[in-house]
Amino acid sequence: MTANEKELLALRFEESRRHLRAVAYRMLGSLSEAEDAVQEAWLRLSRADASAVENLGGWLTTVVARVCLDMLRSRTSRREEPLVAHFPDPIVSRDDDPAQQALLADSVGLALLVVLQMLPPAERLAFVLHDMFAMPFEEIAPIVERSPTAARQLASRARRRVQGAAVPDVDLDRQREVVDAFFAASRAGDFGALVAVLDPDVVLRFDRGGGKRGEVRGAEKVAKQSLTFRRAADARFVERRATVNGAPGVVLFVDGQPFSVLGFTVAGGKIVELDILADPARLARLDLTLLDA
Repeated sequence: MTANEKELLALRFEESRRHLRAVAYRMLGSLSEAEDAVQEAWLRLSRADASAVENLGGWLTTVVARVCLDMLRSRTSRREEPLVAHFPDPIVSRDDDPAQQALLADSVGLALLVVLQMLPPAERLAFVLHDMFAMPFEEIAPIVERSPTAARQLASRARRRVQGAAVPDVDLDRQREVVDAFFAASRAGDFGALVAVLDPDVVLRFDRGGGKRGEVRGAEKVAKQSLTFRRAADARFVERRATVNGAPGVVLFVDGQPFSVLGFTVAGGKIVELDILADPARLARLDLTLLDA
């Protein structure tokens, strides 16, 4: 392959990078692992005979899907701790970011991603590729080493579980009002006002790093947990509004350094899910500098 041919191939790959990253993120729920999967696709492309590839975009999507499937199966084989209390890397931007619409094209709600993480690898792949990216089952089947009919059944099983995920309210302004009311009540130490903005079955998930993951369920328990955190919080905490996976959220800073990212799912005018990422290692991989202003 000549230098010009390599340059042209690199340009064609870059045209597909955003799509490939979106596929990998939905599959893996990890921004860093998604980038690894996309980079692996580039390495395989650079070693392949690209002139024999008729549909480069489809070929790359298949490669990324296979890489992600192997990564998911590796997680399972290592018998990692259950993902019940774990949630994906959030995609965070400013509320007033003019490029927000572009970001939303690459994001998907945290509530849905949490459910996706609970699916077996093959089910997750079939659902993501078919329902999110409209890939035919005839093309999905070889990836999961099943027949098209079996691949369709995998996606159907996944779809039934995904239907249980919380569906956020459409009105983003109303969502933000609910989130702002939550923080106002928390700052005021108003237990009743906190409970009022929480769904009775609300779930709070947290990841503090070092294996310290967990969840709290129920409006009163979540309200108590929130007030306990607020009372223990250092006065140096600074709240910054943010958009987290297309929904209103908040990033907390201490001395200019990110302390935690809070993502909210608001449905029916109530907070139904609250995800708190406070793992320093995971936070360090996020670009949050624009929020600390």
